[in-house]
Amino acid sequence: MPLRTTFTYAIPEALRGTVQAGSRVLVPFRKKSMVGVVVEMAESAPQATKIREISRVLDFVPALTPKLIELAHWIAGYYLAPVGEVFRAMLPPVTELKSQRQIILTDAGREAAESLSGGELSHGLSSAEAAFLAKVKEKRVAVLLGPAAKLGVDAAALQRLQRRGLIEIRESIEGRKRRTQRVIAWKGAAESIEKERKDNAETRSTQGNRREERIRELLETERGPLPLPQLLKLAQVTRATIERMLRDGLLESWEEAIDPAEDPFDAGYAPPAHELNAEQESAMQRIRARFELGEFGVQLLHGVTGSGKTEVYLRAVQETLARGKTALVLVPEIALTLWIGRQCRSWFGAKFEGVAVLHSALSDVERAREWWRVRNGEARVVVGTRSAVFAPLENLGLIIVDEEQESSFKQEETPRYHGRDVAIVRAKMEGALALLGSATPSMETYHHAREGKYELLTLASRVAERSLASVEIVDLREDFQQTHQTSPISAALHAGLQECLASGTQALVLINRRGYSWSVVCRRCGASVQCVNCSISMTHHKQRNRLECHYCGSIQQIPATCPKCQSKYVYFFGEGSEHLEERLRKEFPEARIARLDRDTARTKRQYQETLGAFAGGVLDILVGTQMLAKGHDFQRVTLVGVVSADSSLSLPDFRAAERTFQLLTQVAGRAGRGELSGRVLIQTFYPEHYAIQDAVKQDYGAFFERELHFRRMMAYPPFTSLANVIVRDISLEKAIRWSRQLSEYFSPHDDKGVRILGPATAPLARLKKEHRFQFLLKSPKRSVLAKLLSGALSYCEAKEIPDTAVLVDMDPLSLL
Repeated sequence: MPLRTTFTYAIPEALRGTVQAGSRVLVPFRKKSMVGVVVEMAESAPQATKIREISRVLDFVPALTPKLIELAHWIAGYYLAPVGEVFRAMLPPVTELKSQRQIILTDAGREAAESLSGGELSHGLSSAEAAFLAKVKEKRVAVLLGPAAKLGVDAAALQRLQRRGLIEIRESIEGRKRRTQRVIAWKGAAESIEKERKDNAETRSTQGNRREERIRELLETERGPLPLPQLLKLAQVTRATIERMLRDGLLESWEEAIDPAEDPFDAGYAPPAHELNAEQESAMQRIRARFELGEFGVQLLHGVTGSGKTEVYLRAVQETLARGKTALVLVPEIALTLWIGRQCRSWFGAKFEGVAVLHSALSDVERAREWWRVRNGEARVVVGTRSAVFAPLENLGLIIVDEEQESSFKQEETPRYHGRDVAIVRAKMEGALALLGSATPSMETYHHAREGKYELLTLASRVAERSLASVEIVDLREDFQQTHQTSPISAALHAGLQECLASGTQALVLINRRGYSWSVVCRRCGASVQCVNCSISMTHHKQRNRLECHYCGSIQQIPATCPKCQSKYVYFFGEGSEHLEERLRKEFPEARIARLDRDTARTKRQYQETLGAFAGGVLDILVGTQMLAKGHDFQRVTLVGVVSADSSLSLPDFRAAERTFQLLTQVAGRAGRGELSGRVLIQTFYPEHYAIQDAVKQDYGAFFERELHFRRMMAYPPFTSLANVIVRDISLEKAIRWSRQLSEYFSPHDDKGVRILGPATAPLARLKKEHRFQFLLKSPKRSVLAKLLSGALSYCEAKEIPDTAVLVDMDPLSLL
């Protein structure tokens, strides 16, 4: 619940010794039962207050560590979020699972049990506790907590044994039966396939022999045993071909359980081994020096695209594990967890007891299972997206935030925390190193590095002395004058793609809009089809034959006539990724083309299959949105085309230029990462804009200086702290009234250490049926801003303005 306070409950006699700080408990709240988190154990209850009792303890092993509880209170204070919502974000999913609590004897416990064999008590143990240790030692396996009670000890005794380090109590999740996959391996010898070919020469085509040879190469030479879906995709054969080869004895198959942390494209994968270059080695020496200090620090690894930042990350994790500590790797996109997770498992999986992966594409059961693996110490490396910053790792030594500038690290619902900033605070609490990495750092992060707050590590050149891809601007104004066509594919991009296909290399084409068309417009009256819940145009999705709102998810049928004037002249305006894919298929009918965006990759497996197929050479052209721009390492990509590169420059957002520069520089870095040189074509109507000019030169320093001047002049971050306050309600009248009341509170404080803009209609005036009004607050001192906003929330409570009607976003990344 969105409550900003804590409540006191009594521990009944039957549960004494089982309740600890960090445990989840079931408690009566008003007229229903709710799950709560124990944040503190008090010796005495508040006076003159009726105290209700805890109903049930859900976790024998505390779900949250003391450091995570401390972090939750910091987040609640800094982001002005209800502490209950913070704990909800931290905790593993509440699922209908079977959970087993296992008792394991530690080395100290085993020694104590052996010393008891002579009948002499030690370690201050009671006779019952000593007998229990002896019985657990005899069993030689983990003892389930339920049966343990039958061995003569109660919960309090178990807690005492655990505190003394004699036993460990672990919580494991059983859940539903694990899914399995069919794995195919090569069985026949070369002689048998040759004989089989001769026996069936009259009935089998040469093309069929080539298919079998390709399957053999994949399974015996290139990759090893593969899951069936991946084999079908890589070999480009039908299921019938595989079944026939199984019957002929050339292949064999078996069922394997699917590990939620496992990537099916891991099969046969081994990370390339290469020596660090001079710049990478210098960066590693400074990272080791920070480890030697054994204290908190923040380092920014600023390296151009293709400079080998991932290699430095993996070596840093290796150093951390060698020192007996744990490591956390945060990435901005689910697709990147697959790539980084694959490399971590190859480096550390067997030697260091496994790697856990945490992200929202996992089912609740999978997430809970992975979370408890981490909590029990079974995984010492965690790879995940934003919410993985709350992974219950103990003895944390390193937190890596890859592509730290990405807006996906910012939570857009309560609690509105920034994963990068929370990672830094957590590293400070744990005495760990926070290593931020990017080719295009955020303005705030690079400014901190320049001011000496963070240590700057630089990788100025690509690995193996490879050159950066050449970047060219395609001026769409000139292109139209020459071709008189409004195609999203310019003449230069068309020629580049033809050259790619002729040479057998691959191409990426980026367009940062989903769907088929941006909007549906009437040619007669000019009206567009708006979402019924939001003040935004509906997006046309052709394959689904409908209009969708990308903000609230509402769906409408495509109108035959204009809803306003009933004209039949309805026009689909603008191109999205679906339209671009269709256009490419028409212009290059022989090319193997796929699309990767949120519409085509809604699950982890769909991500894996598409990226794996492209990496395996099955696809020639991959079309997609910004998820293609970051982190991926495709060795045969020689051309990257960017369609509508300037679309984000028109947004009412002071970060528009920064985001445009970052996106273009990142996507340019996907070309020429292997032995082949790369080329990037940027299509734009505004080639003179400094964000595009500096992206063409891939000159981060020049862009930083220009943008910093703009931010200083306009008093925007990093020179001021910013807060965005939204007042919202389904009723327009209420939203206006509450905005005016809040304005009455803010007005006396304007220009007294805080600049207050508003109230004004928000750029998205209506969202999910709610009318929205906006205040923008700026202050050079964050403490002044936090104090004013805390007072504003108290004022709203006194005026009986609902807590859910006022949204406070500290350090906002979007002002929409």
